[in-house]
Amino acid sequence: MLYNLLLTLLIIDSLVLIAAVLLQAGKGGGLAASFGGASSSADAFIGIRQAGNLLTRTSWWAGGIFLLLAFVLQISSTRARAPRSVLDQPFAAPTAPPPTTGAPPTTTPNQALPLSPAAPATTPATPSPTPQR
Repeated sequence: MLYNLLLTLLIIDSLVLIAAVLLQAGKGGGLAASFGGASSSADAFIGIRQAGNLLTRTSWWAGGIFLLLAFVLQISSTRARAPRSVLDQPFAAPTAPPPTTGAPPTTTPNQALPLSPAAPATTPATPSPTPQR
């Protein structure tokens, strides 16, 4: 519950940080100059110098809050589930083969095949049935 709240705050803070950075007028004019420059309505309302100070403060605060929330979320996510090694799991005891019932064993894909052909098995000759007339 707390993790989801902090994650939501991080997303909102990242959007505020993106907006504050993109709206700042840098030395080269920046993105703010593309949308009307110094005569934009936001600058006329607050004033050019005050808008720069407000956006600069907002970006510094949003950046600090972003780093803090990211750090707290990282710490809380690693404590929730610790990594487990495969070697920590106990070995399974080998299972006993199934009892033989006299049926010939079936070959599995991993079973080794003989190198020489097996001798042909001799079957007892059975008389063929004679047709009845």
